[in-house]
Amino acid sequence: MSPIISPEELKKKMAESDVIIIDAQTGSNSFEQYKTQHIQGAHHVDVDTDLSEKSSDPAKGGRHPLPDVKKFSSLLGKLGITPTAYVIVYDNKQGALSAARFWWMLKAAGHHKVQVLDGGLNAAIDAGISLTSEIVNSSPVVPYPVQEWKLPTVSLNSVKEATTDSNYLIIDVRESYRYRGEKEPIDLVAGHIPSAINIPYLNNLDSEGFFLSPDKLAALYKAKIGDRKPNDVIVSCGSGITACHAILAMEQAGLSGANLYVGSWSEWSRNKLPIATGE
Repeated sequence: MSPIISPEELKKKMAESDVIIIDAQTGSNSFEQYKTQHIQGAHHVDVDTDLSEKSSDPAKGGRHPLPDVKKFSSLLGKLGITPTAYVIVYDNKQGALSAARFWWMLKAAGHHKVQVLDGGLNAAIDAGISLTSEIVNSSPVVPYPVQEWKLPTVSLNSVKEATTDSNYLIIDVRESYRYRGEKEPIDLVAGHIPSAINIPYLNNLDSEGFFLSPDKLAALYKAKIGDRKPNDVIVSCGSGITACHAILAMEQAGLSGANLYVGSWSEWSRNKLPIATGE
Protein backbone atom coordinates (compact mmCIF):
# COMPACT_ATOMS: atom_id res chain seq x y z
CA MET A 1 0.00 0.00 0.00
CA SER A 2 1.28 3.45 -0.92
CA PRO A 3 1.84 5.62 2.16
CA ILE A 4 0.11 8.51 0.37
CA ILE A 5 -3.47 8.76 -0.92
CA SER A 6 -4.90 11.40 -3.26
CA PRO A 7 -8.06 13.37 -2.43
CA GLU A 8 -9.85 11.66 -5.33
CA GLU A 9 -8.97 8.22 -3.97
CA LEU A 10 -10.12 9.29 -0.50
CA LYS A 11 -13.53 10.28 -1.88
CA LYS A 12 -13.93 6.79 -3.35
CA LYS A 13 -12.78 5.10 -0.14
CA MET A 14 -15.23 7.13 1.94
CA ALA A 15 -18.07 5.98 -0.29
CA GLU A 16 -17.20 2.31 -0.59
CA SER A 17 -15.22 1.17 2.43
CA ASP A 18 -15.08 1.30 6.21
CA VAL A 19 -12.23 3.73 6.74
CA ILE A 20 -11.15 5.51 9.93
CA ILE A 21 -10.14 9.11 9.20
CA ILE A 22 -7.86 10.97 11.58
CA ASP A 23 -7.75 14.77 11.72
CA ALA A 24 -4.31 15.95 12.86
CA GLN A 25 -4.63 19.68 12.26
CA THR A 26 -2.08 21.77 14.12
CA GLY A 27 -2.17 25.27 15.53
CA SER A 28 -2.36 27.16 18.81
CA ASN A 29 -5.57 25.26 19.59
CA SER A 30 -5.91 22.36 17.21
CA PHE A 31 -9.17 21.12 18.70
CA GLU A 32 -10.82 24.49 18.06
CA GLN A 33 -9.69 24.23 14.43
CA TYR A 34 -11.12 20.72 14.31
CA LYS A 35 -14.43 21.98 15.71
CA THR A 36 -14.52 24.72 13.06
CA GLN A 37 -14.21 22.29 10.16
CA HIS A 38 -12.93 18.82 9.45
CA ILE A 39 -13.54 15.99 7.03
CA GLN A 40 -16.84 14.22 7.61
CA GLY A 41 -16.38 11.42 10.13
CA ALA A 42 -12.82 12.35 11.14
CA HIS A 43 -11.52 11.84 14.70
CA HIS A 44 -9.09 14.39 16.15
CA VAL A 45 -5.59 13.89 17.54
CA ASP A 46 -3.29 16.57 18.98
CA VAL A 47 0.45 16.64 18.37
CA ASP A 48 1.24 17.93 21.88
CA THR A 49 -1.03 15.74 23.97
CA ASP A 50 -1.55 12.60 21.85
CA LEU A 51 1.51 12.25 19.62
CA SER A 52 4.18 13.34 22.09
CA GLU A 53 4.79 13.46 25.81
CA LYS A 54 6.06 16.82 26.97
CA SER A 55 9.24 16.72 29.04
CA SER A 56 10.22 19.24 31.69
CA ASP A 57 13.72 19.22 30.18
CA PRO A 58 13.95 19.22 26.35
CA ALA A 59 17.67 18.41 26.72
CA LYS A 60 16.46 14.89 27.48
CA GLY A 61 14.45 13.82 24.46
CA GLY A 62 13.70 17.15 22.80
CA ARG A 63 10.51 19.19 22.61
CA HIS A 64 8.30 16.37 21.30
CA PRO A 65 9.51 13.04 22.71
CA LEU A 66 7.44 10.00 21.83
CA PRO A 67 4.76 9.09 24.36
CA ASP A 68 4.97 5.76 26.14
CA VAL A 69 3.89 3.13 23.65
CA LYS A 70 1.19 1.96 26.06
CA LYS A 71 -0.33 5.45 26.08
CA PHE A 72 -0.43 5.39 22.28
CA SER A 73 -1.91 1.88 22.39
CA SER A 74 -4.71 3.23 24.58
CA LEU A 75 -5.28 6.20 22.23
CA LEU A 76 -5.65 3.88 19.24
CA GLY A 77 -8.19 1.83 21.13
CA LYS A 78 -10.19 4.97 21.96
CA LEU A 79 -10.13 5.90 18.26
CA GLY A 80 -11.50 2.47 17.34
CA ILE A 81 -8.34 1.41 15.52
CA THR A 82 -7.69 -2.33 15.43
CA PRO A 83 -4.81 -4.13 13.63
CA THR A 84 -7.07 -4.69 10.60
CA ALA A 85 -8.44 -1.12 10.39
CA TYR A 86 -7.87 1.03 7.32
CA VAL A 87 -6.69 4.46 8.51
CA ILE A 88 -6.24 7.72 6.59
CA VAL A 89 -4.74 10.76 8.33
CA TYR A 90 -4.51 14.40 7.25
CA ASP A 91 -3.44 17.75 8.63
CA ASN A 92 -3.50 21.38 7.52
CA LYS A 93 0.22 21.51 6.64
CA GLN A 94 0.50 19.20 3.58
CA GLY A 95 1.29 16.30 5.90
CA ALA A 96 4.40 18.06 7.18
CA LEU A 97 3.49 18.03 10.83
CA SER A 98 1.07 15.86 12.76
CA ALA A 99 -0.18 13.69 9.87
CA ALA A 100 3.26 12.32 9.04
CA ARG A 101 4.03 11.88 12.74
CA PHE A 102 0.79 9.91 13.28
CA TRP A 103 1.57 7.82 10.17
CA TRP A 104 5.05 7.05 11.51
CA MET A 105 3.76 6.16 14.98
CA LEU A 106 1.04 3.90 13.63
CA LYS A 107 3.56 2.16 11.36
CA ALA A 108 5.91 1.89 14.35
CA ALA A 109 3.11 0.18 16.24
CA GLY A 110 3.12 -2.48 13.51
CA HIS A 111 0.07 -1.25 11.59
CA HIS A 112 0.00 -1.76 7.82
CA LYS A 113 -3.10 -0.08 6.38
CA VAL A 114 -2.41 3.61 6.95
CA GLN A 115 -2.05 6.46 4.45
CA VAL A 116 -1.52 10.23 4.55
CA LEU A 117 -3.82 12.48 2.50
CA ASP A 118 -1.81 14.20 -0.21
CA GLY A 119 -2.23 17.97 -0.02
CA GLY A 120 -3.95 17.84 3.36
CA LEU A 121 -7.14 19.63 4.34
CA ASN A 122 -6.92 22.29 1.61
CA ALA A 123 -6.73 19.61 -1.07
CA ALA A 124 -9.76 17.89 0.47
CA ILE A 125 -11.68 21.15 0.29
CA ASP A 126 -10.68 21.71 -3.33
CA ALA A 127 -11.75 18.15 -4.19
CA GLY A 128 -15.21 18.72 -2.75
CA ILE A 129 -14.85 16.25 0.11
CA SER A 130 -17.62 16.72 2.67
CA LEU A 131 -16.66 18.82 5.70
CA THR A 132 -18.43 19.26 8.99
CA SER A 133 -18.10 20.94 12.39
CA GLU A 134 -19.80 18.03 14.14
CA ILE A 135 -17.64 16.30 16.74
CA VAL A 136 -17.41 12.60 15.98
CA ASN A 137 -18.19 10.04 18.65
CA SER A 138 -15.69 7.21 18.44
CA SER A 139 -16.45 3.53 18.94
CA PRO A 140 -13.70 2.47 21.36
CA VAL A 141 -12.13 -0.96 21.18
CA VAL A 142 -9.49 -2.66 23.32
CA PRO A 143 -6.03 -1.02 23.39
CA TYR A 144 -3.96 -1.73 20.31
CA PRO A 145 -1.73 -4.80 20.83
CA VAL A 146 1.76 -3.29 20.78
CA GLN A 147 4.60 -3.59 23.29
CA GLU A 148 7.33 -1.48 21.68
CA TRP A 149 8.03 0.88 18.79
CA LYS A 150 8.92 -1.22 15.75
CA LEU A 151 10.47 1.38 13.45
CA PRO A 152 14.11 2.45 13.91
CA THR A 153 15.02 5.42 16.07
CA VAL A 154 18.39 6.68 17.26
CA SER A 155 19.59 8.18 20.51
CA LEU A 156 21.67 11.29 21.09
CA ASN A 157 24.78 9.14 21.61
CA SER A 158 24.19 7.27 18.34
CA VAL A 159 23.94 10.57 16.48
CA LYS A 160 27.18 11.75 18.13
CA GLU A 161 28.94 8.67 16.75
CA ALA A 162 27.37 9.12 13.31
CA THR A 163 28.77 12.65 12.96
CA THR A 164 32.27 11.19 12.55
CA ASP A 165 31.36 8.03 10.63
CA SER A 166 30.98 8.47 6.87
CA ASN A 167 29.06 5.21 6.66
CA TYR A 168 26.11 7.15 8.07
CA LEU A 169 24.25 10.12 6.65
CA ILE A 170 22.38 12.62 8.82
CA ILE A 171 19.64 14.52 6.99
CA ASP A 172 18.30 17.75 8.50
CA VAL A 173 14.89 18.54 6.98
CA ARG A 174 14.39 22.01 8.46
CA GLU A 175 14.19 25.09 6.26
CA SER A 176 17.60 26.06 4.88
CA TYR A 177 17.90 29.30 6.86
CA ARG A 178 17.51 27.34 10.10
CA TYR A 179 19.98 24.70 8.95
CA ARG A 180 22.55 27.36 8.07
CA GLY A 181 22.07 29.00 11.47
CA GLU A 182 20.95 32.35 10.10
CA LYS A 183 17.93 32.44 12.41
CA GLU A 184 16.31 30.05 14.87
CA PRO A 185 12.64 30.84 15.60
CA ILE A 186 11.96 27.98 18.05
CA ASP A 187 15.02 26.54 19.75
CA LEU A 188 17.63 28.32 21.85
CA VAL A 189 20.61 28.08 19.51
CA ALA A 190 20.90 28.34 15.72
CA GLY A 191 22.82 25.93 13.50
CA HIS A 192 22.87 22.23 12.72
CA ILE A 193 24.40 18.92 13.78
CA PRO A 194 27.95 18.63 12.40
CA SER A 195 28.19 16.56 9.18
CA ALA A 196 24.41 16.75 8.61
CA ILE A 197 23.23 17.67 5.12
CA ASN A 198 20.09 19.68 4.40
CA ILE A 199 17.11 18.40 2.41
CA PRO A 200 14.27 20.74 3.43
CA TYR A 201 10.99 18.88 3.81
CA LEU A 202 9.36 21.30 1.37
CA ASN A 203 11.56 19.77 -1.34
CA ASN A 204 9.31 16.70 -1.10
CA LEU A 205 6.41 18.76 -2.49
CA ASP A 206 5.58 20.38 -5.80
CA SER A 207 4.51 24.01 -6.20
CA GLU A 208 0.90 23.11 -5.33
CA GLY A 209 1.76 21.34 -2.09
CA PHE A 210 1.46 17.75 -3.32
CA PHE A 211 4.15 15.10 -2.94
CA LEU A 212 6.47 14.63 -5.88
CA SER A 213 6.14 11.39 -7.84
CA PRO A 214 7.91 8.32 -6.41
CA ASP A 215 10.53 8.55 -9.18
CA LYS A 216 11.32 12.19 -8.42
CA LEU A 217 11.48 11.51 -4.69
CA ALA A 218 13.80 8.57 -5.31
CA ALA A 219 16.07 10.74 -7.43
CA LEU A 220 16.10 13.48 -4.76
CA TYR A 221 17.16 11.16 -1.95
CA LYS A 222 19.37 8.72 -3.85
CA ALA A 223 21.49 11.64 -5.05
CA LYS A 224 22.35 12.36 -1.41
CA ILE A 225 22.31 8.87 0.09
CA GLY A 226 24.61 7.40 -2.54
CA ASP A 227 25.55 3.79 -1.89
CA ARG A 228 24.28 3.80 1.69
CA LYS A 229 21.28 1.74 2.69
CA PRO A 230 18.27 3.58 4.13
CA ASN A 231 18.95 2.07 7.57
CA ASP A 232 22.26 3.97 7.55
CA VAL A 233 20.35 7.25 7.21
CA ILE A 234 19.32 9.35 10.23
CA VAL A 235 16.56 11.91 9.72
CA SER A 236 16.42 14.96 11.98
CA CYS A 237 14.42 18.18 12.21
CA GLY A 238 13.54 20.53 15.06
CA SER A 239 11.81 18.11 17.42
CA GLY A 240 11.12 14.86 15.59
CA ILE A 241 7.85 15.89 13.91
CA THR A 242 8.76 17.19 10.45
CA ALA A 243 11.43 14.50 10.09
CA CYS A 244 8.55 12.05 9.70
CA HIS A 245 7.56 13.90 6.51
CA ALA A 246 10.93 12.97 4.99
CA ILE A 247 10.64 9.36 6.16
CA LEU A 248 7.19 9.27 4.55
CA ALA A 249 8.62 10.67 1.31
CA MET A 250 11.42 8.10 1.36
CA GLU A 251 8.86 5.34 1.90
CA GLN A 252 6.94 6.62 -1.13
CA ALA A 253 10.22 6.50 -3.06
CA GLY A 254 10.82 2.87 -2.10
CA LEU A 255 13.53 3.76 0.43
CA SER A 256 12.20 2.22 3.63
CA GLY A 257 14.09 1.93 6.89
CA ALA A 258 15.55 5.37 7.70
CA ASN A 259 16.11 6.16 11.38
CA LEU A 260 14.12 8.87 13.14
CA TYR A 261 16.08 11.05 15.56
CA VAL A 262 13.19 11.99 17.82
CA GLY A 263 15.10 14.52 19.94
CA SER A 264 16.49 16.25 16.84
CA TRP A 265 17.87 19.80 17.04
CA SER A 266 15.84 20.64 20.15
CA GLU A 267 17.76 17.98 22.08
CA TRP A 268 21.17 18.31 20.40
CA SER A 269 21.35 22.09 20.79
CA ARG A 270 20.66 21.92 24.53
CA ASN A 271 23.50 19.53 25.38
CA LYS A 272 26.59 21.70 24.85
CA LEU A 273 27.59 19.70 21.77
CA PRO A 274 29.42 20.92 18.66
CA ILE A 275 27.28 23.12 16.40
CA ALA A 276 27.84 23.77 12.71
CA THR A 277 26.61 26.73 10.66
CA GLY A 278 26.54 27.64 6.99
CA GLU A 279 26.43 25.09 4.21
